[in-house]
Amino acid sequence: MGEAPPGKPSAVKPPDDRLDSWKAIAAYLKRDVTTVQRWEKREGMPVHRHLHDKGGSVYALTAEIDAWLRDRRLRSEEEQQESHEETPVVAAADSARKWRPRADSWLILAGMVVLALVAVAYVMFRSRPGHAARPQIRALAVLPLTNLSGDPTQQYLADGMTEALTGRLSQIHNLRVISRTSVMRFRDPKQSAPQIAQALGVDAIVEGSVMREGNRIRVTAQLIRGATDDHLWSATYDRDFQNVLGLESDLAQSIAEKVKVTVTGEEQKRLAAARAVSPEVYEDYLKGWYNLNGNTYTQAGIEKSIGYFEEAVKRDPTFAPAYMGLADSYADLGTVFIGVSPQEARRKEMSAVQKALEIDPDLAEAHVVLGDLHVREWHWAEAEAEYKRALQLNPNEANAYGGLAWWLLCQGRTDEALDWANRGRELDPLTVYGADIGWMLFQSRRYDEAVHELRGVLAVRPNDAAALWYIGFVRVAQNRPGDAIPVLERALVISKRSPGVIGVLIAAYAN
Repeated sequence: MGEAPPGKPSAVKPPDDRLDSWKAIAAYLKRDVTTVQRWEKREGMPVHRHLHDKGGSVYALTAEIDAWLRDRRLRSEEEQQESHEETPVVAAADSARKWRPRADSWLILAGMVVLALVAVAYVMFRSRPGHAARPQIRALAVLPLTNLSGDPTQQYLADGMTEALTGRLSQIHNLRVISRTSVMRFRDPKQSAPQIAQALGVDAIVEGSVMREGNRIRVTAQLIRGATDDHLWSATYDRDFQNVLGLESDLAQSIAEKVKVTVTGEEQKRLAAARAVSPEVYEDYLKGWYNLNGNTYTQAGIEKSIGYFEEAVKRDPTFAPAYMGLADSYADLGTVFIGVSPQEARRKEMSAVQKALEIDPDLAEAHVVLGDLHVREWHWAEAEAEYKRALQLNPNEANAYGGLAWWLLCQGRTDEALDWANRGRELDPLTVYGADIGWMLFQSRRYDEAVHELRGVLAVRPNDAAALWYIGFVRVAQNRPGDAIPVLERALVISKRSPGVIGVLIAAYAN
């Protein structure tokens, strides 16, 4: 199985001896649902099924589970003991022989024995099922960690830990890591590990769970080879919440070691970087990102995120990631929504990103945002330098690819822009850059391709005002105002009457 046996279940049993769902069984064993389902299938863990008119359900009895655990642990110990038993050897028989061959005969005999042993060892090695070199893991995805706290309001913690782990692993040049946004559709996966790996185009996946009890946090993770569903490694980390960044660092380093990827000294230093952070600061930070990354993508959601990030920097002015949250929030607010003027949003965005870089000059995402700001000011050389610096620090920073794509588009190099945007989308398969690519296709006058791309964005984010706005542009350019007006009117409502949307809507009405 490749997994360490689970620890002894808590001595405090639930009021009822019966566990009435996969989630309850997983919580009792302190594992995730995928793992316990695998144990039931492959190791005969006692799980009962109750069939009824509307389908079926599962349940388990804690007494049976405990007995199975004891038996499983005993079998493991017996196997280990057998593997360490010494093979009997022939001792004094040879010395008791009455004759002794000549020295040269001994040399010939010894040589023949050595050759025979080498041949036997080679044949045995070749015959081993796993002797063939396994493909190297070059691409990885961290699936959304499961929230096992029993409290749905703690989902922000599981999502935040998923993003943090993804971010740390993304700093490794020799490992392609799929972005958080692309793995979120597998929060409650119905597919197997091989199916998920194939869908994301990766060699291995990391899955696990997060459980918080007061100021303690427990993270369980396992590394699975995508093609074969083999478990390569699993571990449980139990820490004080104040040391959560150290937990993330240790977890990332363990995974990097297990995938046997080459890590440079500088990358190792960044992987190991950790500092203490108060639980209140980190909670505000995670809640800020949880709201900013929400599917609603509304002005109210962004402003709520700003409130959380501002509280985090107020509590700890040296926590650079919180300033990056503020910068990203103001970038979104000033681009489409009219919560503040675009100029004021840009000023606040610049202030936040500069503060983040003062604290940590190696924040790749901060260099991306600074590059975006330079593009808006038409500082082309500075923008290019920031994007390239971001990719030096984090070769998996999809936003840097997107930024360079926009930079190239502004230079009139549309084909190169599309190439860079598509390279970014390899790290973000769920069309995170679909709206950008749609706009680039529009600029290339590839109108039908642009509409197809933008509709793909709206299938994932129905309230993406930018995608709706760009479709309006395309339909006006195609002289199809009847198709442009409905999507532009919808974009107008979502964007709170953005002047840019109003301008295109006027053009559509005029046609």
